[in-house]
Amino acid sequence: MARKELTLDELVTGVRAGDRRALARAISLVEDGDQLAYGLVRELYPGTGRAAIVGVTGPPGVGKSSLVGALVRLVRERGQTVGVVSVDPSSPFSRGALLGDRIRLADHFLDPGVFIRSMGTRGHLGGLAESTLQAVLLLDAAGKDVVFVETVGAGQSEVEVTGIADTVLLVLMPGSGDSVQALKAGIMEIPDVIAVNKLDHPAAKTMLNEVRSIVALAEPEQRPTILLTEALRGEGVPELLAAIEEHRSALFADGRLEARRRRNLAAEVFALASSRASAHLRAAVADDPELLRVLQSVENRELDPLSAVRRILEEVFRIDADAR
Repeated sequence: MARKELTLDELVTGVRAGDRRALARAISLVEDGDQLAYGLVRELYPGTGRAAIVGVTGPPGVGKSSLVGALVRLVRERGQTVGVVSVDPSSPFSRGALLGDRIRLADHFLDPGVFIRSMGTRGHLGGLAESTLQAVLLLDAAGKDVVFVETVGAGQSEVEVTGIADTVLLVLMPGSGDSVQALKAGIMEIPDVIAVNKLDHPAAKTMLNEVRSIVALAEPEQRPTILLTEALRGEGVPELLAAIEEHRSALFADGRLEARRRRNLAAEVFALASSRASAHLRAAVADDPELLRVLQSVENRELDPLSAVRRILEEVFRIDADAR
């Protein structure tokens, strides 16, 4: 017999009560862009803002999932509840999430105090699925004390993780020149805490010193805490969790946490609006033979791009492209 679908009221009540089935269904609805999701998030949003949100980013293969698993274990030992959103590369065929990294969190699957969800980026280049914010809000509304958001590690585009987290943890691995280059290229502007994982590696201390030398170029108040860790054995993980909590406490103490959250949420509104507007624009052009001819004129170098933009915006949005 088919399972009865939950109503909006049942979903709202279930999520607030921390019911796993209701929470899983709610996240599926926001991920699929279902109309029911809008009312669901609208009802639950006023009760959010209590969870500590930790973004975990870094190059592929550095042990992010193992480190998140070790952090989750420590948080649970203190009796706090945890949510994990793992944003995985989408399959180009099924557009689903690849669950290889999620398997590394298997120790926590049966823990009722831990809720783990993998989400596909679905072609979104920012490293975060567009619906990640909504998933985090739902976990927050469900009463999770700490929510970890683990991203795909896609390089400079990982800056989007700053738009959702209170504290950003960057995980690096010794022996990877690419990691140091990523720091120099600007990704070091992202993190509040840096973990050099796999401390037994012969190059661990060398990399630690390299990272310190790069970080030293930043203003003193912007320099992240840097630690050596070994996720599989849990070495350095208590110190890492303490550094994450100290960063958030410092933000809270002087009002920067509220300011960061306000700034992040406002930026997310613009990001989502831009995404919707872009999708609408593409669909409108695809369905309009006249606008398609405008694009063809640009392709044939008969019309310049700026003139094409003016024509398209005036037609689709009824706005003056030259207005400031």
